Formats: sequence, structure tokens, C-alpha cells
Amino acid sequence: MCGRYATTRQDTDLTLLFDAVAITEQLAPSWNVAPTDPVPVIRHSQRHAARVLDTARWGLVPPWATDPRAGARMINARAETVATSPAFASSYAKRRCLVPADGWYEWIRDGRQRRPHYMTAPDGVPLAFAGIWTVWGKELLTCSIVTTAALGGLTRVHDRMPLILAADRWASWLAGGGDPVEQLRPLPVARLDALEIREVRPDVGNVRNNGPELIAPPVRDSVPSTLF
Repeated sequence: MCGRYATTRQDTDLTLLFDAVAITEQLAPSWNVAPTDPVPVIRHSQRHAARVLDTARWGLVPPWATDPRAGARMINARAETVATSPAFASSYAKRRCLVPADGWYEWIRDGRQRRPHYMTAPDGVPLAFAGIWTVWGKELLTCSIVTTAALGGLTRVHDRMPLILAADRWASWLAGGGDPVEQLRPLPVARLDALEIREVRPDVGNVRNNGPELIAPPVRDSVPSTLF
């Protein structure tokens, strides 16, 4: 986790929800965000002295990297090492963001098949993943999603999950610093267990597929009844 997710909200919705100012062009909604895609992020801007809604490429590229393609391997930052990793530590300390998402995907192996499942809030409220960002070169803004060990019912899907932040933790996360134990604390199990987990169509496995049908339940072949 996390290798695919959905983010479909309009800028107006995100700026209102996160009390932010949009400084980027509207992104098209995506039900199949993949590594290196442009994604919306909420970060604090010293220039604007406010929270801003910006666009980052998913997959953090450290400033010392010689090629931006390195970001494809850095879409996730583990909570256990994000504060000390050479690639992530500076961003964790000073450049944090929130990554809005409608939900995320994981695949469960069933025999020889891998069935995709979608995790989302049952009330449709967007989730805020903890993220970190940096700038590579002169202007390429890139980000990673912080992940942690899965808890509760999510363990049956995958052993990792995104670090989801409740609204009362957004300000302290964006401020940087603080006690790492507190900053990287996952949601209580009861709140995680309230998330909906549903199997979805295998089409999501192809990055070229994109649309609301991807989060719909799979279509099962019907078996005709036998008349006696």
C-alpha cells in the first residue's frame, strides 16, 4: 500500500473542506490514480501565508536525485522510518501535506486470482492521507503518501494502510515537527473499522481505465437455473 487510489473532488470542494486557496489549475477527477500521476495536495505556503491547494506528481523525488523517474519507487513513505530516511526525513520535518482521496485500492489473493478491493468512507466524506512533499529541480513538486501498519479489519486486505488524519490533526501535521509518536499515530481501530471495504471490478488493474465504474461491484456471471 498504497499503489492506486481515487481522488475526484472539484477544487471548490477541496478548498472549502481544507480551508485552502487554490493556486493550481483544476485537475480532472481520477478513479485510478497511479504512480507519477499529478494529484491534488494541501500544503502550507509561506509565500501565500495560507494553506494552498496545489498539484504534485505522486512519487517523491529527492532533491539530490539525478533523474525524476526515481520518484516512481517513492510513492509511499513508511511511518516507521520517514523521520530518519535520507530520502524523506527533510520533507517529514519541514514539508508536509495532506493528500485528499475518496478511497484506495488493494488486491486480495484468492487462489490464482487477485481481486481488487476499495476502501472508502461509507458517508462519502473525503479522506485525508498524511503526505510529504519536496521540489525537484526548479519547479517539479512531488509527494509521497505516508503508510503505517494496518489495523482492525483492514488487516484482511493488506498489512499496510495509508496514514489517515482526522480533521483535528490537519493543522499540527502541516506545521511540521512535533512528537513523531503522536504525529504518526493512526486512527483508532473503531474508526478504521467503520470504513467500507468492497470488492470492485478488475478493470482498475489497467492504468488506462478510468471512470466511476471502477469502484462499482464486479459483475458476476449468472448461472442459469435448472428446471426439473
